[in-house]
Amino acid sequence: MYAISLGDGAEQRPLEPWHAEEFLTHLERGREFINQYIPFAAKATDVPGAREVLQRYADMRAADTGSLHGIWLDGDLVGGVLFLNFDAEQANCEVGCWLEPAGTGRGLVTRAMRVLIDHAVERRGIHRVEWVAAAGNVPSLNVARRLGFTRDGVRREAYPYRGVRHDLEVWSVLAPEWRAARARVAHSDH
Repeated sequence: MYAISLGDGAEQRPLEPWHAEEFLTHLERGREFINQYIPFAAKATDVPGAREVLQRYADMRAADTGSLHGIWLDGDLVGGVLFLNFDAEQANCEVGCWLEPAGTGRGLVTRAMRVLIDHAVERRGIHRVEWVAAAGNVPSLNVARRLGFTRDGVRREAYPYRGVRHDLEVWSVLAPEWRAARARVAHSDH
């Protein structure tokens, strides 16, 4: 399968059911941090549970409705990026991400997300890419901001999690905005 270099010893690859043991090990290292705002892989508490989570995303990939892409740093799985609600017919999708603490502060999600969004916009014809995160999840919202997403609005107290009703911020970037931002970056690199 593919492996895309993200620089600095990091790469992005498909995260698939056969990675269940590695995925579980990664989650155990970062479970509390990863699950602060989302119950991502909360059911993955053993190898069969981890395989089940990964299989769910493999099934979504097969149905062309989503996919999971891991981020490895110096050979260790430290997080990933994903497509959710991928709808090629309507040209809309949602993206998401997660990291364990060892992967934070390095720009890994930002770089991996650029690969994902470039693919969605340029290869798959996606027009609107959406980012939804709890208002308190500042690192996630900062990535959306860095990538050029625009805050569309707030769904107030829409997300009950761990006994708190969190506001959800909805951000988006449209294909023409994404292309213009990428062109500015490419132009400034010369």
